[in-house]
Amino acid sequence: MGKNNRINEQTTVQNQSDEDQKVENCKEIILKVYMHCEGCSDKVFDCLQGFDGVEEIKMDRANSKVVVKGEKADPIKVFERVQKKYSRNVELLHPKPKPSGEKKQEPEKKEPEPEVNIVILKMYMHCEGCVRDIKKSIVRMKGVFSVEPDMSNSQVTVKGVFDPPKLVEIIKKRLGKHVEIVKEEQVKKERNIEFQRDRKEKCVVYYPPPHLQNVCDCLIFSDENINSCSIM
Repeated sequence: MGKNNRINEQTTVQNQSDEDQKVENCKEIILKVYMHCEGCSDKVFDCLQGFDGVEEIKMDRANSKVVVKGEKADPIKVFERVQKKYSRNVELLHPKPKPSGEKKQEPEKKEPEPEVNIVILKMYMHCEGCVRDIKKSIVRMKGVFSVEPDMSNSQVTVKGVFDPPKLVEIIKKRLGKHVEIVKEEQVKKERNIEFQRDRKEKCVVYYPPPHLQNVCDCLIFSDENINSCSIM
């Protein structure tokens, strides 16, 4: 009997220590809530009682504080619960919500400038009509800048931003001719910049001369009219 009593005492002490440890491990959530009467404190208590994870509620009306304990209680959810059911004027004192860090703007990755290729293709051309058709068809292809056919050597020099093997496949499909790559090279960056600048410089815009309208007859030969007849 004595042994059984000792075992029971040890188990009760162990259970009590486990319960104390659980209480210590419980999360403590402190809210600042304005409560001016017992009715207000009862309302706050009712809205938190039985809420997910809430195990214990302590009301401190004098200091306008509510202490919520619970191992699985979510501080944000408890805070939002009081805001929704009681008042919007609620502050979460503990634990402090982590500031939502602004996402750092990642620097835009600059895509490498496409390199200009110069490709010499071997194509059979027996007349000026073939030369004209080949040039007209290749110039319309995506990425092609210029086409220079050489009928005497049966060669076509193509310059632009493209993949040479793909260009050859497209030419074969569209023209139905046998095409071979004789020479292939990439334009250096400096030459590429000069080539792009030359293309821009060649684009010249012309505007028509201004047309004089609605001029009164009495001002046609007047000295005040800058567009009057120079002979006068």
